[in-house]
Amino acid sequence: MARDYAARCPLSPLRKTWLVAAAILLAAQGIEAQKVRVEEELEAYPTESVDLRCQFIDGGGRTKLTQVSWIWEPSDGQRDNIAVYHPIYGQSFPNPSFKDRVVFLQNTLENPSIRISDLKMSDAGRYTCEYATYPSGNEQGTTTLIMLAKPKNSAKVVTVQAGSKAVVVAQCEAKDGKPAATIKWVASVGGNHSTSTINGPDGTVTVRSEYRLVPTPADNGRDVTCMVEQRTQEQPWAKSVKLSVEYPPSVSIEGYDNNWYVGRSDAELLCLANANPAPTTITWTAASGALPDTVMVDGHKLTVKKVDDAVNTTFICEVKNKHGASRHQITTIVIEEERQISGPSTGAVIGGILGALAIIGIIVGVIFFIRKRQEDGEGPPKHKPPPPVKAGSSTEMLNKPSEPPTAAETAPLSPGEVYYEPTGGEPVTNLDDESTGALNGGAPPVLDDSSKFDNINELKDHAADSHHINDLDSSNHDLPAANIARGESFVSPAMYV
Repeated sequence: MARDYAARCPLSPLRKTWLVAAAILLAAQGIEAQKVRVEEELEAYPTESVDLRCQFIDGGGRTKLTQVSWIWEPSDGQRDNIAVYHPIYGQSFPNPSFKDRVVFLQNTLENPSIRISDLKMSDAGRYTCEYATYPSGNEQGTTTLIMLAKPKNSAKVVTVQAGSKAVVVAQCEAKDGKPAATIKWVASVGGNHSTSTINGPDGTVTVRSEYRLVPTPADNGRDVTCMVEQRTQEQPWAKSVKLSVEYPPSVSIEGYDNNWYVGRSDAELLCLANANPAPTTITWTAASGALPDTVMVDGHKLTVKKVDDAVNTTFICEVKNKHGASRHQITTIVIEEERQISGPSTGAVIGGILGALAIIGIIVGVIFFIRKRQEDGEGPPKHKPPPPVKAGSSTEMLNKPSEPPTAAETAPLSPGEVYYEPTGGEPVTNLDDESTGALNGGAPPVLDDSSKFDNINELKDHAADSHHINDLDSSNHDLPAANIARGESFVSPAMYV
């Protein structure tokens, strides 16, 4: 409705001017009314000192100051003068609780600031600087003094007995603090806490917190942490305590290995007890009666000096503490001969070692092979293979150039001339194509298959015959040379491997 009315009836420019002038007038009256300048709030700690400042502001200089007083208000409805200053009669401190602890910093009415020393928590309250003036009457300004106190923090554990009901296991306290502290718990055990406060006569507050849980033996020794937060502390205060849960003993016997054979020496049994507090007594007995003569007891350890049929019995260990007793027993059986305990076989150990060595060898071989391949790939091979040698032919034939046949070569032989014709074509190398004979100058291959020779001796004889024929050819200079159709040489170019 108000918005609708404002929309229908907007303010006129003249009305707006009057409203602004009224606001300025009220602000000026407020500034003029606040003639006593003080600090609104101060904080201090016990045994320290604090300065309460006061100054009279007289803009026009028309106000006459006659007297100034400091009034303490510890609570609502209570007002006590603690310091008075008169320009003629001087200073006065009427309140005995502040006597010798309050002084004026200057002897002037315009600046009657005071200092309070050796502060107490009970000094907290409102302090009013009040002027008696003419003609306007009394003028005053008030400062609130807040007394702060750092709490005395502590945490402790409460020893309890394991049970089925929740009990207090730890306590934390922030004593005589102001303002009141806040207490929190950090714990890995399941539990809860409760907090209470106690107000002191001087305005301080003591905060107490208790941590509760159903204690079990497993909770013994666990940590719980108390954290205290308060205004005067730069960071939270924290302290951890270990829970103390007491319980009766639980007992077990260890050391028996089912290998007590006749004649064994120094066989041992150990009686182990879990208890809080520690066990007070440990007792060994035998179900058959008194302990055998070969048995020695030293606290929780029972030693059989020499095993015989007398220790073929049941041993009992009983442990006591202040919360109760507990026992455990074990039956020992004496055997005639020692049982051999099999260990790891020698073959398995050797096999494992050999297997490991084989794996290492494989890894080293792979690394060597990879490095060798890398070195070979970085440049040309470091050696050339030897050129192939043509079997069954002379050097003279290899070096002789190929020429077309002349008339003398094609003419029939004259009487008396001997003509030796080779039994086969020109021998080939391992580079000739045996299937087509193209690489052998078109002549059929000589060595088609090594199976033509029954054994190595025939192969040698054939090579000797070929050499003999070549010698005859070279000795007869009148005979024409054999026709080598392949060219001047059949040596193949070098190959890179």
